[in-house]
Amino acid sequence: MMIKHYMKIAWRNLAKQKSLAFINVFGLSAGIACFLLFLLYAVNELNFDRFHKNADHIFRIYEWHEAMNGQDPLAVPGIPRPLGPALKKDFPDVVTSVRVEISYRPMLVRVNEKILELKISYADPEFFSLFSFPLLSGNQNTVLGENHNIVLTESRAKEFFGNENPVGKTLELKTDSNYEPFLISGIAADAPANSSLRFESLVSFHYLESLPSAKMMDDWNTYSNNQSFVLLQPGSNLVYNSARLQTFRQRYYPDEVKQFKDAGLSWKGGGPPVCYRLQPLLTMHTDPVVIDEQSANKKTIWLLLSIAAGVLLIACINFTTLAIGRSAGRSKEVGLRKVVGAARNQVIFQFLSEALLLSIFSTVCGLLLARLLLPFFNQLSGNSLTFSFSLYPELGWMLFALAIIVGLLAGSYPALVLSHFKPIEVLKSKIRVGGSNLFTRSLVTLQFAVSIVLILATVIILQQIRFMNSAYLGFDKENLVLIDASYANFKKIYPQFKQELTSHPEILGVTRADKGLGQGENFDMSIYSYHDKKIAAMFHSVDPDYITTLGMKLIAGRNFSANKPEDTVTSVIINEAMLSKLGWNSEEAVGKQITGFMGDLSPTVIGVVKNFNFRPLNEKIIPELIGPFLNKDLRKFFVRIRPGDPTRSISLIKDTWRRLVSDIPLRYNFMDEKIDAYYKSEHRWSSIIGWAGGISIFLACLGLFGLAALTAVNRTKEIGIRKVMGAGIQDIVLTLSKGYLLMVSLSIVIATPIAWWLMNKWLEGFAYRIQINAWIFLAVGMVAVLLAFATVVYQSIKAAIVNPVESLRSE
Repeated sequence: MMIKHYMKIAWRNLAKQKSLAFINVFGLSAGIACFLLFLLYAVNELNFDRFHKNADHIFRIYEWHEAMNGQDPLAVPGIPRPLGPALKKDFPDVVTSVRVEISYRPMLVRVNEKILELKISYADPEFFSLFSFPLLSGNQNTVLGENHNIVLTESRAKEFFGNENPVGKTLELKTDSNYEPFLISGIAADAPANSSLRFESLVSFHYLESLPSAKMMDDWNTYSNNQSFVLLQPGSNLVYNSARLQTFRQRYYPDEVKQFKDAGLSWKGGGPPVCYRLQPLLTMHTDPVVIDEQSANKKTIWLLLSIAAGVLLIACINFTTLAIGRSAGRSKEVGLRKVVGAARNQVIFQFLSEALLLSIFSTVCGLLLARLLLPFFNQLSGNSLTFSFSLYPELGWMLFALAIIVGLLAGSYPALVLSHFKPIEVLKSKIRVGGSNLFTRSLVTLQFAVSIVLILATVIILQQIRFMNSAYLGFDKENLVLIDASYANFKKIYPQFKQELTSHPEILGVTRADKGLGQGENFDMSIYSYHDKKIAAMFHSVDPDYITTLGMKLIAGRNFSANKPEDTVTSVIINEAMLSKLGWNSEEAVGKQITGFMGDLSPTVIGVVKNFNFRPLNEKIIPELIGPFLNKDLRKFFVRIRPGDPTRSISLIKDTWRRLVSDIPLRYNFMDEKIDAYYKSEHRWSSIIGWAGGISIFLACLGLFGLAALTAVNRTKEIGIRKVMGAGIQDIVLTLSKGYLLMVSLSIVIATPIAWWLMNKWLEGFAYRIQINAWIFLAVGMVAVLLAFATVVYQSIKAAIVNPVESLRSE
């Protein structure tokens, strides 16, 4: 009954001050919505792969390489293909092992005479028994039992065959120059958003064993993107027993330690240079040791949660400051209740009840708002999240806990302040709590400081992104088209493709290489020798026009020449990073040989090219060698087009390709887009932090607006007296707003060193970075002051133009 009475009082008080109640509810709802979106993101990232039935007992095996010759230690998830079966054979506590090769590159498939693209992954037949990916059609024990069986995901099956059931039908995969038929043996549900293993289709690993290159399947020295997973018996200690795993490796690499020592490599510790380790499936996504394309950084997750908590804190501060401000109007109510016998704990309970009521209502509104904003947040973060209580069961109790914690956090201080009033002083009008006490000022200063830190971070991140997008990379990335000719007979079509295109004035150059540049391309490093000096470097096999077409700059020597036969066999051009590793200068490098290169070959350096960077700018430029060895598979074509509208040039390229390769679609990218794709994460970061900063500034100004309104009401008599004494409107405005401007100025002073330190730490992760300029802090500070002034000046002017007679009559 008492709680019902308190709720009725709370509702009446909110109804009396509708605008302030709206500010409270809307501000708190917006803060909770922002926090919920970030919380959903964090819960998803931290709970990857738990939907698998045996997730606690599934492990991925990886190689651990000790730090050698001053290099960093390295964890390698890609391992030889025979390893998985050997583990099951040699360890009785391994229940089963499954090899998986997830593909991130599409292959050509022919479905009902249409040429389409599909990412083909490979797995052992036990895949669906080990992992809990639901099969919508097919038997989990047999769908991958035959060499030419293929399982499609539900979305891809619908894309290829519409609503009909495709099980039992065939599609054809392009392998080399032929199309092979594969029987669709099952349909799997699309992998959940929180799955580390994501696939569009699965083909049996037995198919790889049937290929002419099947000898690689048993080769312990051939590495691939193969990952091996094992299911361990409950209670197995294999994951912690490094001695057993070391013995296992020595069985298959008996001379490994000797070979490393003979190669002049050294490492710390008395153990082996390379060993096997087991990584729990549940830690794969956030493990900082083994990093692959799908990994997430735990620090990033917690930082995003911290940002969300900051926005929520600002919303709670709004609630608290406005509640304290409203207390001036409710002091007599508290005094009267105490006179008629109310104890302090009853007053505290009443005001906490009001705070909890608002908090619960705001949480419901925040959840609805978060659901409404989820598609936008998914686009911003690059995810496909859903508010699913079945997928994320912890969201239920987290929402309940959030409502209670926010209510207590936002309502505790006002309840304690109001309950402390002494009835006699209240009734004599000696109590004045108008939102201008030290605690309230501290809260306002804190919320603006948090907001300014977020805005400063956004500006600096955007500056770094702009720098990375516009930095000169050592080659001209603009107006350069990269064509992937892997699925065509690239050796046969290239001469005619180049001849036809270069006959048009829109095409300025055509060249080819064994590797593309930019995101999504493979860049394998190899160890080369020079007088027993081991150098990790990358080799590009190119044709003679490569350097000219890409706009690279030679700083010594000459370019390759099609008229010099030795250039196709024994000549290389090196970059400045390789020059430095070899200990040469540019003048003496030309004419020297690099011994031990690619076996017995010792090519001659004919030139030095200026460093060119096709990797992200958080990485240092690596040593590189370039050579026109035409026996390599030069499957990547580069086309330099004339600056301006690319429409006609792209049309020419498409028409030429269609004439030469009628059955394979053209796959191309603009080079500047592939380079800029490295910075998707930074773009998302800047957008997320920018929105969080914008919301926090908005909430801070919203709270300031409400607080300024309360201050003006609580100082009505003072304003009237000042006007009677001759004060003008500008004097009243300055009097009412200067306190807030001082608070915002103090928040700038607090936020500046914090933001500078945080962003310097972030920029340390980039090999090439901007310098933080002081004008950024001045500009953001000025904007914050102007926003604060604009927020309070309306209420100040409104109070200043009131007739002083009315102001004095109100008292």
